[in-house]
This record gives sequence, structure tokens and C-alpha cells, in this order.
Amino acid sequence: MHRLFKILNLFQSKTGWQFLITRFFRTLDSILRIHKGSSLKRSLIWVCLLLFGLSATQVYAYKTSAKMATSTNVLQNQVSHKHEFRGVWVASVANIDWPSQRNLSVAQQKAELIGILNRMQELNLNALILQVRPAGDALYQSHLEPWSYWLTGGQGQPPEPYYDPLAFAIAESHKRNIELHAWFNPYRAKNGSSYSLAGSNMAQRFPQYAYQYGKLIWMDPGAQEVQNQTYNVVMDVVRRYDVDGIHFDDYFYPYPKAGISFPDDQTYQAYLSTGGSLSKDDWRRNNVNQLVQRLSVAIHAEKPHVKFGISPFGIYRPDEPPGIKAGLDQYGQIYADPKLWMEQGWVDYLAPQLYWRIDPPDQSYPALLDWWVSHNPLNRHIYAGNYLSRLAVDDWPVSEIERQVAISRQEADRLSLGNIFFSMKMFLQNKKGVNDVFKASIYPTPALTPKMDWLDEQPPNAPLQLKSNSGLLSWDKDNSGEVRSWTLYEKKGESWHLREVLNAKATGVQVPPGTYALSAVDSLSNESPAALIEVH
Repeated sequence: MHRLFKILNLFQSKTGWQFLITRFFRTLDSILRIHKGSSLKRSLIWVCLLLFGLSATQVYAYKTSAKMATSTNVLQNQVSHKHEFRGVWVASVANIDWPSQRNLSVAQQKAELIGILNRMQELNLNALILQVRPAGDALYQSHLEPWSYWLTGGQGQPPEPYYDPLAFAIAESHKRNIELHAWFNPYRAKNGSSYSLAGSNMAQRFPQYAYQYGKLIWMDPGAQEVQNQTYNVVMDVVRRYDVDGIHFDDYFYPYPKAGISFPDDQTYQAYLSTGGSLSKDDWRRNNVNQLVQRLSVAIHAEKPHVKFGISPFGIYRPDEPPGIKAGLDQYGQIYADPKLWMEQGWVDYLAPQLYWRIDPPDQSYPALLDWWVSHNPLNRHIYAGNYLSRLAVDDWPVSEIERQVAISRQEADRLSLGNIFFSMKMFLQNKKGVNDVFKASIYPTPALTPKMDWLDEQPPNAPLQLKSNSGLLSWDKDNSGEVRSWTLYEKKGESWHLREVLNAKATGVQVPPGTYALSAVDSLSNESPAALIEVH
């Protein structure tokens, strides 16, 4: 059924009947391969006759030409490489990463973001986790929430001259074959800095559910109005922007402060008065779970290829696994239950923040990673979060990060398929020469992000008209809208090696003599059969 929708979309977007019919049969062939000799094949052929007013002879001719266009020089065996998620968090709150200051000009903001993406490309990182809602605000054009203070220096104040930072970031990321995951904080309305809230901030709109908690203003997760606001904000971005993922971090109920209880008694009593029977702790967890489940369903219904990921605190509960100590019980204190989210399949990836060293007695990176990959019954992806900012501490060498990535890779058969680093600032500063190590030994070659078969495993069609002229490879541009990038492989001995990932708009590349294979890649990293060519 999903493939038939692709056919319909194709017909809506193309002009030129001959091209349409040829492309139709190419897509039709992929269906018929699994329905050989069936009545479906005969029925679809007659549908073609009716749709296009063709004779059976004409249908046969077009079907034959379509086969010829796709079968010549297409490898039967899949050429691919080891996919890996290589992400980095870019935090906007407190101007941690971007923008570096809240009063930069638009030109400076754009230059900084391009610098971040160029550095990511240089280091073969492939996923930008960009914080777009740090505290009930927006680093993009929104009719639901105000412009971020961290962007312009005044909440509700738009950039001047106007531009949309998220749209700009997406376009520049995709130009470099980098995924963009929009990072939201669901309940924080103000993080303690001395600035005025705009009238459209959710704390101003729903003051009865906005609580001063230490230096923070935190919204009540038990209030339906608050849940609806976060849901609507996230879904607005999913609908209007070409994001690759939606991302939450570890902030649900606020991290506890000594001597201060979260003041949600009135909301809880209202729940009990309607017949609710959960304990207060279970009710709080259920409030968070409802939002996670609701967003998971809605995101995938709206855009099935958009990934939903959460990065929880790295220890599920104290003494899990046995012997692990923690100063926080996320299950019992911030009311997050990532184990349940994995069991229910509400997230496509989990990125537990494993911000400890490999060898300490109380917390251990490999022991914690083993726990997370062991509690993944639906085979979702685990991307460990690594505390790159600890390089600013004297006793954290770059080799610690290098070893942690190696440990993550050792668990790849249990779906530990990548890492996310906090934060980008360390790469921008090349702290302790970290960039040199990444380029030389951690990520010396590019990689696509891992495939997610439960979202979509259907690859795009193979590249068309691949040819060479004096070492210039060229191929037909993508007109389907399915291609996010192209992977170019080079044969060395008996093995294929990923040479380059090219963006969707590319239609050519210069190469030295050799044997090459080109695949089309969709937004979920599914690679097409490869077109093969010899360059002399």
C-alpha cells in the first residue's frame, strides 16, 4: 500500500506522458516481483489500458522500455556500508553553542551556523540535534510561541532583517547530507535568566499552571492545556518543516531541588475528583507517558519518515544494573520511564546520556550501555550520549571518548548504532585536539544514519542514465522527490568502499579511473540497487 501511494504521488508531480508511463512501469515492476503470476499483475495491466487509453501492444512496449532503462548495469547484490548515527547537540539555551551571543546580527548568526555545519561535514558527523524550543519559545517562525530571547535578546522580538533560522538550518544541513532533528523542551517556560516573558509564552497564557521552581518557571505536565500546547507546537513543526527527527532531552518534571516540592497538588486533586485512582507518582509518570505516546502516534501519522527520539538521564534507576549508584532516580523524581517507552515502541531511538567514564566504581559506561541495549524488546536504536564537554576538565583525555565510541560499536549487534556528543562547542574549539582524533580514527570516512525498517524499508529506484565522460560521472536528476542523497562507492580489490555522499541535487561528480557504483538514498537511509560503471 505504501508503494502505491508513492505511485500516486509520482503521477501528481510529473509532466510528460511518456516519462510518466515509463516510470510507472518501473515502479510497477517492483510490486509484481512479489506477485509473480498473480491476478494482481493482470489487473494492474488493464488499469493501465484504461488510464492511458493504450492498446495492449503499446503497454507491452512501454513495459519493455522501462525494464531496459533500469536493468542495464544495475548490480544484483546490494552495495552498502556500515550505517552509523553520528550526532551532536547544538544547544541554544544560555547561548551554549548557537548562537554564541543573543545580540548577533542575522549575518553573524548564519555564518556561525554554517561554520558548525562545515565542521560537522569535515568530521563526518551526520546528524544535527538543534535546540529550537529551549523555554516555551521558538528559534523559528511560530504563531504559537514567541521568538527566543537567546536568538534576538528580547523574547518575542523577530530577527531583523527577517529570516527563519530553522528553515535556514534545514536547508544548509541537507545541502551537506546532514540530518536535522528539532530539539524541544516540553515543560520549561523560563530558565532563570533575567528577561521578560512575551505574552504568547505559555507561562503567560496559562499562569495557573506555571510554577516558580527555584530559579525556573516550569509548566505543570498534569494540565491538559500544557500537554496540548507542547503537542501543538511539536506537530506544527512536523507539518511545516522538512525535519528528519523530533528530539526531547532529559527534562520532564524538573530535577528536584532540596526542600522544594513541585506544587501540583491542585492539579492532582482535580484528577482525583474526576475518578482518578493513580498514586501521585504514578499519575505524574502517566502525564509524561501520555504526551510521549500521543506525539509518537501523531508524528508518524503525519510524516512516517520523521524519527522520534528521546535522550533520558543515563541511569534508569539506582542499582540498575546492580551496583550502579546514582544521585537521581529519574523514574521516581523526574517521572520519566524510558524503559516503558522502549517496550511500547513509542520512540524510534533512545539516546541515554552516559556522561561517566569507563572505569569508575559507581558508574560505568560499558555497564550502563549494556543495561540499555538489554532492555530493548522491540529492537529500536540506541545512540549513547557522550559528554564531550568533559574535555574541558583536565583529567578527561580525548582517548576516553575514543574508547567509549569503540565500546558502543562493540554492541552494534544489539542495536547500539551510534553516538551523540554534547556539545558542539568542543568541536568548534578543537578542545585537546579532539577534531584530529575524530578525523584520523573515529570517523575517518562518511556514513549514512542507520535504517529504520519499522518506519519504511522500501528503497528508492536506482539511478538512471549513469555515464562517464572523461572521468565526469553524470546521471539523471531525481524527479520523484524520494531521493535525499546519493552514495558513491569505489571498488578496491574485491571490496566496495563508500567514497562520497552527495546531496539530492547532484547530477555529476569527477572521479579518477576505476570501478564505481551509485545508489539513490531516501530520507530513512534506504539505498537503492546500485548502478555500476567503469571509468577509464
